[in-house]
Amino acid sequence: MLSLLIWVPIMGAILIAVLPQSLLVDRARQIALAIASFVGIWTIYLASQFSIGEPGLQFQESLPWIESLGLTYQLGVDGLSMPLIMINSLLSWIALYSSDPNLNRPRLYYILLLILGGAVAGAFLAQNLLLFFLFYEVELIPLYLVIAIWGGARRGYAATKFLIYTAVSGVLILSAFFGLSLLSGVSSFDFDVLRSHTLPLTTQLILLVTLIVGFGIKIPIVPLHTWLPDAHVEAPTPVSVLLAGVLLKLGTYGLLRFGFQLFPEAWSVVAPWLAWLAVLSVLYGSLAAIAQSDMKKIVAYSSVGHMGFVILASAAATSLSLLGTVAQMISHGLISALLFLLVGVVYSKTGTRDINVLRGLLSPERGLPLIGSLMVMGAMASAGIPGMVGFIAEFIVYRSSLPIFPVQTLLCMVGTGLTAVYFLILINRVFFGRLPDSLANLPRVRWRDRLPAVAVTAMVIFLGIQPNWMLRWSEMTIRAIGAESAERVAQMKAADVATLPITITEITEREESIILNP
Repeated sequence: MLSLLIWVPIMGAILIAVLPQSLLVDRARQIALAIASFVGIWTIYLASQFSIGEPGLQFQESLPWIESLGLTYQLGVDGLSMPLIMINSLLSWIALYSSDPNLNRPRLYYILLLILGGAVAGAFLAQNLLLFFLFYEVELIPLYLVIAIWGGARRGYAATKFLIYTAVSGVLILSAFFGLSLLSGVSSFDFDVLRSHTLPLTTQLILLVTLIVGFGIKIPIVPLHTWLPDAHVEAPTPVSVLLAGVLLKLGTYGLLRFGFQLFPEAWSVVAPWLAWLAVLSVLYGSLAAIAQSDMKKIVAYSSVGHMGFVILASAAATSLSLLGTVAQMISHGLISALLFLLVGVVYSKTGTRDINVLRGLLSPERGLPLIGSLMVMGAMASAGIPGMVGFIAEFIVYRSSLPIFPVQTLLCMVGTGLTAVYFLILINRVFFGRLPDSLANLPRVRWRDRLPAVAVTAMVIFLGIQPNWMLRWSEMTIRAIGAESAERVAQMKAADVATLPITITEITEREESIILNP
């Protein structure tokens, strides 16, 4: 059941590649959309069959592959990965639908997007560390090619920078996986097998820090973020939607799945440092967004800041805060996708994204009034206005993190205020004021261009009013993960106390002896 989410898009890409050109004239897009529609329908079916009260893996698949290397084809989905699978299917369809029907080399373009969607689904479903790594690396190739071929003026620089950063990320992740298997003394890379082995704390710390840096590049955490603004600015709008909405979540998902779950004892040691890294990401991303004049760069730096909220909640490592990480990942995925869709429409109609040039686009006669209204809604959601999905996610993050990291949480709250600042600057300059003559008589926005943004806006509002539809998939799994990690940390602390040269009980007995026999 899960394999269809991976292999239907990949087989669809192969189908488009082998069909004669005479049969593909103006049909590559329709074939890709049909395949993405099937994947979306199948995802809805899986969600309907998903048992919300079951915390463990469901719909598991396991096949031997290269057993000498410890590589097995092992898939499974739980409450942590199910929401991400759903948002991947949704945004993959939206990215294909939003793509320019008249772009050059459409066959290759749709092949790459289908492979990208299948590889991301495989990474979220993989329960073998090497299998996860293979899918994690496969998605790098199509994303690099799409940016390099269909990107903006500096696409070569942005694509190469993305390739180098992500390649380093992959090397670090693979090194940690090999180190874990070697030091555990097992030949298998299956997640359940490795999770049952406990390593010394120092060894855990080395492996965990390696994973934090590797996945931190993907998230990205400041100062490992510099590839993201360049990639967003040069990438086509549909690719920016996938990059912000789905691909960044590979980093946070990997950090929770393979960092927190495999090394909870070491996680409790590095958690305060992670919380400060979250503060750095939130504040730097927000201040950098204020300084930008390109609409895409503003939204890109806002992603850096908002992914910091995920890091903060992950560092707190309580059941509620881990639920907040899932909520924030879904919230950010939808809101960032909406904002990039709207920026793409503005750019396609005006030919610029410079907020110092654009004016008055909210004008009802000659401007883009619906796009401006949706942009206001997206900004409100990103700033955490009640009634939107962003408010629910940030509230859970702050409520759960404040007792654990009060100073860091309060500083991250400043980032929420700064979010309102840079989006108010963008909206005030771009959509209010008098529409200049140079922007008069803009081309009409067709409903085909409006539909994706309207649909995502409706989801942002609906999940803000009914957050249980977003969180019910994950609650039981998150409770189980939190309880298991807390038990392992408690066992470690108990073992440390037991190995002390003089226990607290012995100290108390010696004090009583001195008092009674001075």
